[in-house]
Amino acid sequence: MEALKAWRAASSHSLRHFIHYAATSPSKPYTTTTTTTTTTVRCCSSAAETVNRRRPSSSSSSTNTSDREAIRAIRLKKVEEIRSKGQEPYAYRWDRTHSANQLQDIYKHLGNGEESNGEEDSVSIAGRIVARRAFGKLAFLTLRDDSGKIQLYCEKERLQENQFEQLKMLVDVGDILGASGELSVCVNSFGILTKSLLPLPDKFHGLTDIDKRYRQRYVDMIANPEVADVFRARAKIVSEIRKTMESMGFLEVETPVLQGAAGGAEARPFVTYHNSLGRDLYLRIATELHLKRMLVGGFEKVYEIGRIFRNEGISTRHNPEFTTIEMYEAYSDYQSMMNMAEEIIVRCALAVHGSLNIDYQGSKICLERPWRRETMHNLVKEATGIDFSELGDDVEAAKDVATRALGVNRGGKDAFSIETCPSVGHILNEVFETVVEPTLVQPTFVLDYPIEVSPLAKPHRRHPGLTERFELFIYGRELANAFSELTDPIDQRERLEKQVKQHNEKRATNDLQIKAGEEKSKGTDDLSYDVSLDEDFLTALEYGMPPASGMGLGIDRLVMLLTNSASIRDVIAFPVLKVQQ
Repeated sequence: MEALKAWRAASSHSLRHFIHYAATSPSKPYTTTTTTTTTTVRCCSSAAETVNRRRPSSSSSSTNTSDREAIRAIRLKKVEEIRSKGQEPYAYRWDRTHSANQLQDIYKHLGNGEESNGEEDSVSIAGRIVARRAFGKLAFLTLRDDSGKIQLYCEKERLQENQFEQLKMLVDVGDILGASGELSVCVNSFGILTKSLLPLPDKFHGLTDIDKRYRQRYVDMIANPEVADVFRARAKIVSEIRKTMESMGFLEVETPVLQGAAGGAEARPFVTYHNSLGRDLYLRIATELHLKRMLVGGFEKVYEIGRIFRNEGISTRHNPEFTTIEMYEAYSDYQSMMNMAEEIIVRCALAVHGSLNIDYQGSKICLERPWRRETMHNLVKEATGIDFSELGDDVEAAKDVATRALGVNRGGKDAFSIETCPSVGHILNEVFETVVEPTLVQPTFVLDYPIEVSPLAKPHRRHPGLTERFELFIYGRELANAFSELTDPIDQRERLEKQVKQHNEKRATNDLQIKAGEEKSKGTDDLSYDVSLDEDFLTALEYGMPPASGMGLGIDRLVMLLTNSASIRDVIAFPVLKVQQ
């Protein structure tokens, strides 16, 4: 084997380190187990495709359908040609010793033109070729793997017989290619590990179609490497959450996704049918009720990170399936969960940014503790001047002051959300969501929600009609929801029965409107589903659940915040989308 050379490229537009490859068996380069340098790469377009990949005008797409099919046909012929030479275009494996980033780090001490000689420098790398430049008897290929980029240097005289011509004619952008040699990327041999049949997006414009980016996320990650960084950050955040929970003595458990009754939240569930059992089952809309069963069973600190499914709208903040962490701690109250929320988010911010001062969509957000804590009543009073505590149970008076505060007329369509509120507590919550919530940019715990909108929370120990509940808001978005948990089985049954009754009354009114041919009112789309009691959960409470606090925290929204992502679709690898026409 030739002496290994490591040197830094003098050219400012090329990668700093090259890999110079020693020879491997030309007949089976894709199964090599040699200790020499190897690289898996995606190669640039050949001359046969250059005409189809010229820079498009700003008014046209980078590759139209006819170009795409023509390129695919050319590449299929190349697959046949590779096999006719006794080679396999879809390899079984490739042994690597280093990533591109590791090589960059190991040889960062070398100056321009400086060499490193020695057999210990032999390496094997793998990745995707994302760019190529050819100059007569030389070719430069840019290889990208999961860690970063490195450049391959291909010289005709160093390659084995006919391999340089094969490199030019058979290797395309998008291919995964294995190369062997010494550090400096003078490639002496290569083998195609995976033949790409479809062209990558045009390098000048990339993949800019938002819908296509979400629909073909795998192409999005190839064309826009920063997208993969979001999912690396997501993994780091989830890992940090687990470390935090374990350091505090919490046990991770798993609860059913398929449930006999959809409980723990007020949301429209997905319904499926179990053939063997002959019954409908629901995809869970929360993990809460089963985690509380764990407390009844004797566990004192439990949590679950899991997928939740809600058959509701899609927006930049909502996806039908999303990820939360729910946690429950016996012998504590909602004050404990405020401290827990701060601890989790602060640790995650430090893990991702190393700082508690972050930018999100143009706003400066400070996560330094302690965070603001204020009651819903006081926040609404600050914003509107209305003190709902003075209205007692007078629903009509509350509707009058609320519609005036919102600047709408009673009886009009814009007042529908207020007019359909059955209690003062519901009206207070509606005014808060409309007026106050969007203004809560800095971290704020909103405390003491009305009992009418908090069926699973313990009554406030000092303020009748309220509950010991908080929601955490950052940048006008809810990130967490927590209670001092309701443990009285009689009170719990009464509240859930009342919730079911109110839902059925709204549903009946909506059905009558539809039968009468009236226009559907805003907010009635999600009333056509059944709501039932989870009798087994109520039975569990009658065995006795210890005093406890619980919290649910939206992981997707936390990732959005810490990666400066505007849409929840940016932090879910494969979000739910409309059917493509």
